[in-house]
Amino acid sequence: METLISVIGGANVDLSATLADAFIAADSNPGHIDIGYGGVARNIAHNLSLLGARTQLLTIFGGDLFGGLLYDYCKHQGIDVHLSERNSSMRSGIYVCINNHGGEMIAAVADTEAIRSITTDWLAKRSGEINMSDFVVADTNLTEDSIRWLMENVTVPLFIDGVSSTKAHRVVNALRKAKLPYLHTLKLNLKEALAVTQTATYSEAAQVLLDLGVAHVYITLSGEGVYCRTAAEEYLFPALPGEIVNTTGAGDAFLAGVVYAHAKGMDFPQTAQYGLMAARAALMSPKAVNPEIANILL
Repeated sequence: METLISVIGGANVDLSATLADAFIAADSNPGHIDIGYGGVARNIAHNLSLLGARTQLLTIFGGDLFGGLLYDYCKHQGIDVHLSERNSSMRSGIYVCINNHGGEMIAAVADTEAIRSITTDWLAKRSGEINMSDFVVADTNLTEDSIRWLMENVTVPLFIDGVSSTKAHRVVNALRKAKLPYLHTLKLNLKEALAVTQTATYSEAAQVLLDLGVAHVYITLSGEGVYCRTAAEEYLFPALPGEIVNTTGAGDAFLAGVVYAHAKGMDFPQTAQYGLMAARAALMSPKAVNPEIANILL
């Protein structure tokens, strides 16, 4: 039977502003603004669907216009949303970012209030179908309690994306409180990894995460590539060459590539390299998800 991947977490509308020249604080800056569909979990689900995986998204869509657009767009992209909720009393998630003229993010604001309603009870009601998946992916827009619930109740490999330095702490806290601390895969960027482990290098950060119960650690290093580690293996792969148009969504594409490669039976170093290929596709697109990711060959 075809592999089924469940993705749990945020879905929102993306407003991405890219400057035409150097940023000037406290002033109006000329540039270009793109409106698209995002959210870490939604981006991962979209990428997985483009790669050819059977994917279902578990999220909460707001009752406003944005919520309706997000819901319809997910279905249009072949993402199963039957386990998601459309809540008329909530506003949809919105993500606003400002990128410099080279495509690198300067700052961002994420309103993900609706995702706080994905409680342990909400997840428990869907636990049977979640565990019918072959793999589960979650982001740290979820609360610490919900992340811990997933660690303790998901019976298939669980992958988590750290999202941000502030939210990534939820994974570490959940691991420290879990009955049997174990996590199949954790993907963080360097800033997140150093913040949650209070270390100075990616190698030290990875060791702390392994000691906490993470089996596969991926630490993305922006333009420097990715550092990945297990208890027995350690690799540092450089970033792949390519024009950078927009960094929003590159980390999401990386994890989607890792999950898809793992589902296809690739070994640990191959999954990292496939993730880098997926990330490069995202970097070369003004949108958070690049449809060209579908053309990446295994």
